[in-house]
Amino acid sequence: MDWHLFLVVLFGSLLGLMMLGIPVAFAFLIIVIVGAPLTWGIAPGMTQIMFSISANLMNFSFLPIPLFILMGEIIFHSKIAPAMIDALDKWIGRLPGRLSLMSVGAGMLFSTLTGTSIASTAMLGGTLIPEMENRGYKKPMSIGPILGSGGLALLIPPSGLAVLLGAIGEISIGRILIGIIIPGVILGLLIAGYIIIRCILQPALAPPYRVEATPLSEKLRATAKYILPVGFIIFMVIGVIYAGIATPTEAAATGALGCYLFALVTGRLTWEVAIKSLKGTLRVTVMILMIVSTSDVFSQIMSYSGAVNGLVDFVLAIPADRMIILIGMQVILLMLGMFMNAQAIMMVTLPIFMPVVQVLEFNTIWFAVIYLINMEMASMTPPFGLALFVMKGVAPRDTTMSDIWGAAVPFLLLQALTMAIIMIFPDTALWLVRSMR
Repeated sequence: MDWHLFLVVLFGSLLGLMMLGIPVAFAFLIIVIVGAPLTWGIAPGMTQIMFSISANLMNFSFLPIPLFILMGEIIFHSKIAPAMIDALDKWIGRLPGRLSLMSVGAGMLFSTLTGTSIASTAMLGGTLIPEMENRGYKKPMSIGPILGSGGLALLIPPSGLAVLLGAIGEISIGRILIGIIIPGVILGLLIAGYIIIRCILQPALAPPYRVEATPLSEKLRATAKYILPVGFIIFMVIGVIYAGIATPTEAAATGALGCYLFALVTGRLTWEVAIKSLKGTLRVTVMILMIVSTSDVFSQIMSYSGAVNGLVDFVLAIPADRMIILIGMQVILLMLGMFMNAQAIMMVTLPIFMPVVQVLEFNTIWFAVIYLINMEMASMTPPFGLALFVMKGVAPRDTTMSDIWGAAVPFLLLQALTMAIIMIFPDTALWLVRSMR
Protein backbone atom coordinates (compact mmCIF):
# COMPACT_ATOMS: atom_id res chain seq x y z
CA MET A 1 0.00 0.00 0.00
CA ASP A 2 1.30 3.49 -0.87
CA TRP A 3 2.45 5.35 2.26
CA HIS A 4 0.12 8.29 1.54
CA LEU A 5 -2.91 5.99 1.51
CA PHE A 6 -1.58 4.07 4.52
CA LEU A 7 -1.35 7.28 6.60
CA VAL A 8 -4.88 8.32 5.61
CA VAL A 9 -6.32 4.90 6.54
CA LEU A 10 -4.36 4.67 9.80
CA PHE A 11 -5.12 8.13 11.13
CA GLY A 12 -8.63 8.17 9.71
CA SER A 13 -9.41 4.97 11.62
CA LEU A 14 -7.85 6.33 14.81
CA LEU A 15 -9.73 9.63 14.68
CA GLY A 16 -12.93 7.81 13.75
CA LEU A 17 -12.70 5.61 16.85
CA MET A 18 -12.08 8.65 19.06
CA MET A 19 -15.04 10.49 17.55
CA LEU A 20 -17.20 7.50 18.48
CA GLY A 21 -16.29 8.19 22.10
CA ILE A 22 -13.87 5.29 22.56
CA PRO A 23 -11.18 6.19 25.14
CA VAL A 24 -7.76 6.99 23.69
CA ALA A 25 -6.07 3.94 25.21
CA PHE A 26 -8.64 1.53 23.74
CA ALA A 27 -8.64 3.31 20.37
CA PHE A 28 -4.89 2.74 20.06
CA LEU A 29 -5.28 -0.86 21.25
CA ILE A 30 -7.88 -1.59 18.55
CA ILE A 31 -5.68 -0.02 15.88
CA VAL A 32 -2.59 -2.06 16.79
CA ILE A 33 -4.55 -5.33 17.23
CA VAL A 34 -5.89 -4.92 13.69
CA GLY A 35 -2.83 -3.23 12.17
CA ALA A 36 -0.03 -5.47 13.48
CA PRO A 37 -1.38 -8.74 11.98
CA LEU A 38 -2.06 -6.95 8.67
CA THR A 39 1.50 -5.61 8.67
CA TRP A 40 3.51 -8.67 9.80
CA GLY A 41 1.04 -11.55 9.71
CA ILE A 42 -1.20 -12.89 12.48
CA ALA A 43 1.32 -14.81 14.63
CA PRO A 44 4.29 -12.41 14.26
CA GLY A 45 1.98 -9.40 14.66
CA MET A 46 0.42 -10.61 17.92
CA THR A 47 3.86 -11.63 19.21
CA GLN A 48 5.15 -8.13 18.46
CA ILE A 49 2.22 -6.57 20.34
CA MET A 50 2.84 -8.70 23.44
CA PHE A 51 6.59 -8.09 23.31
CA SER A 52 6.18 -4.31 23.01
CA ILE A 53 3.62 -4.08 25.80
CA SER A 54 5.81 -6.20 28.08
CA ALA A 55 8.92 -4.15 27.28
CA ASN A 56 7.16 -0.84 27.90
CA LEU A 57 5.63 -1.92 31.19
CA MET A 58 9.11 -2.87 32.42
CA ASN A 59 10.69 0.35 31.11
CA PHE A 60 12.28 2.15 34.07
CA SER A 61 11.90 5.53 32.28
CA PHE A 62 8.12 5.52 32.88
CA LEU A 63 8.41 5.16 36.65
CA PRO A 64 8.38 8.93 37.36
CA ILE A 65 4.87 9.19 35.88
CA PRO A 66 2.97 7.42 38.70
CA LEU A 67 5.18 9.09 41.31
CA PHE A 68 4.48 12.58 39.97
CA ILE A 69 0.77 11.74 39.79
CA LEU A 70 0.94 10.52 43.39
CA MET A 71 2.36 13.90 44.47
CA GLY A 72 -0.64 15.69 43.04
CA GLU A 73 -3.12 13.21 44.49
CA ILE A 74 -1.67 13.64 47.99
CA ILE A 75 -1.91 17.44 47.81
CA PHE A 76 -5.44 17.25 46.39
CA HIS A 77 -6.93 14.76 48.85
CA SER A 78 -5.18 16.17 51.93
CA LYS A 79 -6.74 19.59 51.17
CA ILE A 80 -3.44 21.38 51.67
CA ALA A 81 -4.23 23.63 48.69
CA PRO A 82 -6.69 25.99 50.47
CA ALA A 83 -4.23 26.44 53.35
CA MET A 84 -1.45 27.30 50.90
CA ILE A 85 -3.69 29.86 49.20
CA ASP A 86 -4.49 31.45 52.59
CA ALA A 87 -0.77 31.72 53.34
CA LEU A 88 -0.12 33.31 49.94
CA ASP A 89 -3.09 35.65 50.40
CA LYS A 90 -1.42 37.30 53.38
CA TRP A 91 1.39 38.61 51.16
CA ILE A 92 -0.53 39.81 48.07
CA GLY A 93 -1.53 43.23 49.42
CA ARG A 94 -3.76 45.60 47.46
CA LEU A 95 -2.53 45.08 43.91
CA PRO A 96 -5.07 45.43 41.05
CA GLY A 97 -6.78 42.12 40.35
CA ARG A 98 -5.69 40.79 43.72
CA LEU A 99 -7.54 37.47 43.59
CA SER A 100 -6.56 36.89 39.95
CA LEU A 101 -2.92 37.47 40.87
CA MET A 102 -3.36 35.05 43.73
CA SER A 103 -4.44 32.40 41.21
CA VAL A 104 -1.15 32.95 39.34
CA GLY A 105 0.96 32.64 42.48
CA ALA A 106 -1.01 29.63 43.67
CA GLY A 107 -0.87 28.09 40.18
CA MET A 108 2.91 28.30 40.12
CA LEU A 109 3.03 26.93 43.66
CA PHE A 110 0.71 24.01 42.89
CA SER A 111 2.58 23.28 39.68
CA THR A 112 5.62 22.26 41.72
CA LEU A 113 3.48 19.70 43.55
CA THR A 114 0.78 18.38 41.22
CA GLY A 115 2.47 17.80 37.85
CA THR A 116 -0.89 17.88 36.03
CA SER A 117 -2.75 20.92 34.71
CA ILE A 118 -6.16 19.32 35.22
CA ALA A 119 -5.62 18.80 38.97
CA SER A 120 -4.19 22.32 39.33
CA THR A 121 -7.12 23.89 37.44
CA ALA A 122 -9.65 21.96 39.53
CA MET A 123 -8.00 22.96 42.83
CA LEU A 124 -7.67 26.63 41.88
CA GLY A 125 -11.18 26.83 40.47
CA GLY A 126 -12.84 25.10 43.40
CA THR A 127 -10.98 27.25 45.92
CA LEU A 128 -10.85 30.73 44.37
CA ILE A 129 -13.88 31.13 42.08
CA PRO A 130 -16.50 31.31 44.89
CA GLU A 131 -14.53 34.14 46.55
CA MET A 132 -14.07 35.90 43.20
CA GLU A 133 -17.82 35.74 42.57
CA ASN A 134 -18.54 37.18 46.02
CA ARG A 135 -16.14 40.07 45.34
CA GLY A 136 -17.81 40.92 42.04
CA TYR A 137 -15.08 39.69 39.69
CA LYS A 138 -16.25 39.32 36.11
CA LYS A 139 -15.75 36.00 34.35
CA PRO A 140 -12.83 37.12 32.10
CA MET A 141 -10.88 37.96 35.26
CA SER A 142 -11.94 34.95 37.33
CA ILE A 143 -12.15 32.01 34.92
CA GLY A 144 -9.38 33.18 32.54
CA PRO A 145 -6.52 33.57 35.04
CA ILE A 146 -7.31 30.21 36.61
CA LEU A 147 -7.26 28.48 33.23
CA GLY A 148 -3.95 30.15 32.37
CA SER A 149 -2.41 29.48 35.78
CA GLY A 150 -3.61 25.89 35.95
CA GLY A 151 -1.85 25.18 32.66
CA LEU A 152 1.47 26.18 34.23
CA ALA A 153 1.64 22.65 35.66
CA LEU A 154 2.85 21.42 32.26
CA LEU A 155 5.73 23.93 32.24
CA ILE A 156 6.90 23.90 35.84
CA PRO A 157 8.45 20.65 37.11
CA PRO A 158 7.40 18.08 37.99
CA SER A 159 5.40 17.66 34.79
CA GLY A 160 3.95 14.24 34.09
CA LEU A 161 3.45 15.15 30.43
CA ALA A 162 7.13 16.13 30.16
CA VAL A 163 8.09 12.67 31.40
CA LEU A 164 5.74 11.08 28.87
CA LEU A 165 7.16 13.23 26.08
CA GLY A 166 10.73 12.32 27.02
CA ALA A 167 9.99 8.61 27.21
CA ILE A 168 8.09 8.44 23.91
CA GLY A 169 10.38 10.80 22.02
CA GLU A 170 13.52 9.21 23.50
CA ILE A 171 14.69 12.56 24.90
CA SER A 172 16.45 13.06 28.25
CA ILE A 173 13.64 13.42 30.81
CA GLY A 174 15.86 15.18 33.34
CA ARG A 175 16.95 17.79 30.77
CA ILE A 176 13.36 18.45 29.68
CA LEU A 177 12.33 19.00 33.32
CA ILE A 178 15.13 21.53 33.75
CA GLY A 179 14.52 23.12 30.34
CA ILE A 180 10.88 24.01 31.08
CA ILE A 181 11.66 26.00 34.25
CA ILE A 182 12.50 29.39 32.69
CA PRO A 183 9.69 29.21 30.07
CA GLY A 184 7.25 28.41 32.89
CA VAL A 185 8.40 31.44 34.88
CA ILE A 186 8.21 33.65 31.77
CA LEU A 187 4.62 32.58 31.14
CA GLY A 188 3.70 33.16 34.80
CA LEU A 189 5.14 36.69 34.67
CA LEU A 190 3.33 37.44 31.39
CA ILE A 191 0.01 36.32 32.91
CA ALA A 192 0.59 38.42 36.04
CA GLY A 193 1.55 41.47 33.96
CA TYR A 194 -1.52 41.09 31.75
CA ILE A 195 -3.82 40.88 34.81
CA ILE A 196 -2.37 44.02 36.40
CA ILE A 197 -2.50 46.06 33.18
CA ARG A 198 -6.03 45.00 32.26
CA CYS A 199 -7.34 45.61 35.79
CA ILE A 200 -5.83 49.11 35.73
CA LEU A 201 -7.49 49.81 32.36
CA GLN A 202 -10.80 48.09 33.25
CA PRO A 203 -11.16 48.17 37.06
CA ALA A 204 -14.78 46.97 36.82
CA LEU A 205 -13.49 43.50 35.86
CA ALA A 206 -11.94 43.06 39.32
CA PRO A 207 -13.41 45.58 41.78
CA PRO A 208 -10.97 46.56 44.55
CA TYR A 209 -11.97 45.78 48.13
CA ARG A 210 -10.64 46.55 51.57
CA VAL A 211 -8.04 44.11 52.84
CA GLU A 212 -7.36 43.79 56.53
CA ALA A 213 -3.72 44.23 57.47
CA THR A 214 -2.02 41.00 58.56
CA PRO A 215 0.65 41.13 61.28
CA LEU A 216 4.13 40.20 60.06
CA SER A 217 4.40 37.43 62.65
CA GLU A 218 1.25 35.78 61.27
CA LYS A 219 2.56 36.05 57.71
CA LEU A 220 5.84 34.43 58.67
CA ARG A 221 4.09 31.67 60.62
CA ALA A 222 1.81 30.76 57.69
CA THR A 223 4.75 30.92 55.28
CA ALA A 224 6.89 28.65 57.42
CA LYS A 225 4.06 26.12 57.72
CA TYR A 226 2.72 25.99 54.17
CA ILE A 227 5.10 27.76 51.74
CA LEU A 228 8.65 26.90 52.85
CA PRO A 229 8.00 23.12 52.74
CA VAL A 230 7.19 23.57 49.04
CA GLY A 231 10.71 24.91 48.52
CA PHE A 232 12.06 21.78 50.20
CA ILE A 233 9.97 19.56 47.91
CA ILE A 234 11.14 21.53 44.86
CA PHE A 235 14.73 20.85 45.85
CA MET A 236 13.94 17.17 46.39
CA VAL A 237 12.60 16.96 42.82
CA ILE A 238 14.39 19.56 40.69
CA GLY A 239 17.42 20.45 42.79
CA VAL A 240 18.71 16.88 42.94
CA ILE A 241 18.30 16.47 39.15
CA TYR A 242 20.05 19.77 38.39
CA ALA A 243 22.91 18.99 40.76
CA GLY A 244 23.35 15.54 39.24
CA ILE A 245 22.60 13.85 42.56
CA ALA A 246 19.62 11.81 41.36
CA THR A 247 17.94 10.55 38.22
CA PRO A 248 14.39 11.73 37.37
CA THR A 249 13.01 8.47 38.76
CA GLU A 250 14.86 8.86 42.07
CA ALA A 251 13.84 12.53 42.20
CA ALA A 252 10.19 11.60 41.66
CA ALA A 253 10.41 9.16 44.57
CA THR A 254 11.92 11.78 46.90
CA GLY A 255 9.25 14.27 45.75
CA ALA A 256 6.45 11.84 46.60
CA LEU A 257 8.07 11.21 49.99
CA GLY A 258 8.28 14.97 50.51
CA CYS A 259 4.55 15.38 49.81
CA TYR A 260 3.72 12.61 52.29
CA LEU A 261 5.89 14.32 54.93
CA PHE A 262 4.26 17.69 54.12
CA ALA A 263 0.79 16.22 54.68
CA LEU A 264 1.97 14.42 57.83
CA VAL A 265 3.58 17.49 59.43
CA THR A 266 0.50 19.63 58.77
CA GLY A 267 -1.70 16.97 60.35
CA ARG A 268 -3.60 16.21 57.14
CA LEU A 269 -2.31 12.71 56.37
CA THR A 270 -4.97 10.13 57.27
CA TRP A 271 -5.62 6.58 56.11
CA GLU A 272 -8.46 7.89 53.98
CA VAL A 273 -6.16 10.41 52.26
CA ALA A 274 -3.48 7.77 51.68
CA ILE A 275 -5.94 5.25 50.20
CA LYS A 276 -7.69 7.81 47.96
CA SER A 277 -4.30 9.07 46.73
CA LEU A 278 -3.17 5.56 45.80
CA LYS A 279 -6.46 4.74 44.08
CA GLY A 280 -6.35 7.95 42.03
CA THR A 281 -2.73 7.33 41.07
CA LEU A 282 -3.47 3.76 40.03
CA ARG A 283 -6.45 4.77 37.87
CA VAL A 284 -4.54 7.46 35.93
CA THR A 285 -1.31 5.47 35.66
CA VAL A 286 -2.98 2.39 34.16
CA MET A 287 -4.61 4.50 31.44
CA ILE A 288 -1.35 6.30 30.60
CA LEU A 289 0.69 3.08 30.46
CA MET A 290 -1.92 1.48 28.19
CA ILE A 291 -1.56 4.42 25.81
CA VAL A 292 2.24 4.30 25.93
CA SER A 293 2.44 0.55 25.40
CA THR A 294 0.18 0.53 22.35
CA SER A 295 1.80 3.67 20.90
CA ASP A 296 5.12 1.83 20.61
CA VAL A 297 3.55 -0.79 18.32
CA PHE A 298 1.80 2.04 16.48
CA SER A 299 5.20 3.66 15.80
CA GLN A 300 6.67 0.35 14.62
CA ILE A 301 3.78 -0.16 12.18
CA MET A 302 4.35 3.37 10.85
CA SER A 303 8.06 2.71 10.39
CA TYR A 304 7.69 -0.74 8.80
CA SER A 305 5.13 0.54 6.29
CA GLY A 306 7.56 3.17 5.03
CA ALA A 307 5.25 6.00 6.09
CA VAL A 308 7.87 7.63 8.34
CA ASN A 309 10.61 7.65 5.67
CA GLY A 310 8.13 8.82 3.05
CA LEU A 311 6.94 11.65 5.25
CA VAL A 312 10.50 12.75 6.09
CA ASP A 313 11.42 12.79 2.39
CA PHE A 314 8.26 14.75 1.65
CA VAL A 315 9.07 17.38 4.31
CA LEU A 316 12.66 17.73 3.14
CA ALA A 317 11.41 18.32 -0.41
CA ILE A 318 9.29 21.30 0.68
CA PRO A 319 10.98 24.50 -0.55
CA ALA A 320 10.62 26.29 2.81
CA ASP A 321 12.85 27.37 5.66
CA ARG A 322 13.02 24.83 8.49
CA MET A 323 11.48 27.36 10.91
CA ILE A 324 8.43 27.55 8.64
CA ILE A 325 8.17 23.77 8.87
CA LEU A 326 8.43 24.01 12.67
CA ILE A 327 5.66 26.60 12.76
CA GLY A 328 3.57 24.32 10.54
CA MET A 329 4.02 21.52 13.09
CA GLN A 330 2.78 23.82 15.86
CA VAL A 331 -0.28 24.78 13.81
CA ILE A 332 -1.11 21.10 13.34
CA LEU A 333 -0.79 20.50 17.10
CA LEU A 334 -3.02 23.49 17.84
CA MET A 335 -5.69 22.25 15.44
CA LEU A 336 -5.60 18.77 16.96
CA GLY A 337 -5.90 20.38 20.40
CA MET A 338 -9.37 21.60 19.46
CA PHE A 339 -10.63 18.01 19.43
CA MET A 340 -8.17 15.74 21.29
CA ASN A 341 -6.46 15.66 24.68
CA ALA A 342 -2.70 16.11 25.06
CA GLN A 343 -1.86 12.43 25.57
CA ALA A 344 -3.70 11.45 22.39
CA ILE A 345 -1.98 14.22 20.42
CA MET A 346 1.41 12.99 21.63
CA MET A 347 0.71 9.43 20.58
CA VAL A 348 -0.45 10.51 17.13
CA THR A 349 2.19 13.12 16.30
CA LEU A 350 5.47 12.18 18.00
CA PRO A 351 6.13 9.10 15.80
CA ILE A 352 5.88 11.47 12.81
CA PHE A 353 7.46 14.62 14.21
CA MET A 354 10.59 13.24 15.91
CA PRO A 355 12.22 11.85 12.73
CA VAL A 356 11.56 15.21 11.04
CA VAL A 357 13.04 17.10 14.02
CA GLN A 358 16.19 14.98 13.90
CA VAL A 359 16.62 15.36 10.13
CA LEU A 360 16.15 19.14 10.37
CA GLU A 361 18.74 19.12 13.20
CA PHE A 362 16.62 20.94 15.77
CA ASN A 363 17.75 20.69 19.39
CA THR A 364 15.42 18.03 20.82
CA ILE A 365 15.20 19.65 24.29
CA TRP A 366 14.28 22.99 22.69
CA PHE A 367 11.67 21.27 20.52
CA ALA A 368 10.28 19.42 23.56
CA VAL A 369 9.79 22.70 25.45
CA ILE A 370 7.96 24.27 22.49
CA TYR A 371 5.88 21.09 22.13
CA LEU A 372 4.85 21.22 25.80
CA ILE A 373 3.76 24.86 25.51
CA ASN A 374 1.58 23.78 22.60
CA MET A 375 0.17 20.94 24.70
CA GLU A 376 -0.68 23.48 27.38
CA MET A 377 -2.56 25.45 24.73
CA ALA A 378 -4.25 22.23 23.57
CA SER A 379 -5.74 21.65 27.02
CA MET A 380 -7.61 24.99 26.86
CA THR A 381 -8.26 25.36 23.11
CA PRO A 382 -11.97 25.64 22.23
CA PRO A 383 -14.15 23.76 21.68
CA PHE A 384 -13.01 20.55 23.40
CA GLY A 385 -9.90 21.39 25.46
CA LEU A 386 -10.05 19.21 28.58
CA ALA A 387 -9.27 22.09 30.98
CA LEU A 388 -12.34 23.94 29.65
CA PHE A 389 -14.63 21.11 30.76
CA VAL A 390 -12.87 20.88 34.13
CA MET A 391 -13.51 24.59 34.57
CA LYS A 392 -17.16 24.11 33.61
CA GLY A 393 -17.42 21.59 36.43
CA VAL A 394 -16.16 24.00 39.12
CA ALA A 395 -17.55 27.28 37.73
CA PRO A 396 -20.87 28.82 38.93
CA ARG A 397 -24.00 27.27 37.43
CA ASP A 398 -24.80 30.29 35.27
CA THR A 399 -21.44 29.97 33.47
CA THR A 400 -21.77 28.88 29.84
CA MET A 401 -19.13 27.25 27.65
CA SER A 402 -19.09 30.48 25.61
CA ASP A 403 -18.07 32.37 28.77
CA ILE A 404 -15.23 29.93 29.33
CA TRP A 405 -14.08 30.00 25.70
CA GLY A 406 -14.02 33.80 25.71
CA ALA A 407 -12.10 33.94 29.00
CA ALA A 408 -9.50 31.48 27.67
CA VAL A 409 -8.57 33.40 24.50
CA PRO A 410 -6.28 36.11 26.02
CA PHE A 411 -4.33 33.46 27.91
CA LEU A 412 -3.99 31.33 24.79
CA LEU A 413 -2.41 34.39 23.14
CA LEU A 414 0.00 34.77 26.08
CA GLN A 415 1.00 31.12 25.67
CA ALA A 416 1.55 31.71 21.95
CA LEU A 417 3.73 34.72 22.84
CA THR A 418 5.77 32.55 25.20
CA MET A 419 6.23 30.00 22.43
CA ALA A 420 7.42 32.74 20.08
CA ILE A 421 9.93 33.94 22.69
CA ILE A 422 11.35 30.42 23.03
CA MET A 423 11.61 30.06 19.25
CA ILE A 424 13.38 33.42 18.81
CA PHE A 425 15.60 33.07 21.90
CA PRO A 426 16.43 29.34 22.28
CA ASP A 427 18.68 29.99 25.29
CA THR A 428 15.60 30.71 27.39
CA ALA A 429 14.98 26.95 27.27
CA LEU A 430 18.58 25.74 27.00
CA TRP A 431 20.62 27.93 29.37
CA LEU A 432 19.84 25.95 32.53
CA VAL A 433 20.20 22.66 30.64
CA ARG A 434 23.71 23.57 29.49
CA SER A 435 24.72 24.41 33.06
CA MET A 436 23.64 21.00 34.41
CA ARG A 437 26.22 18.65 35.85
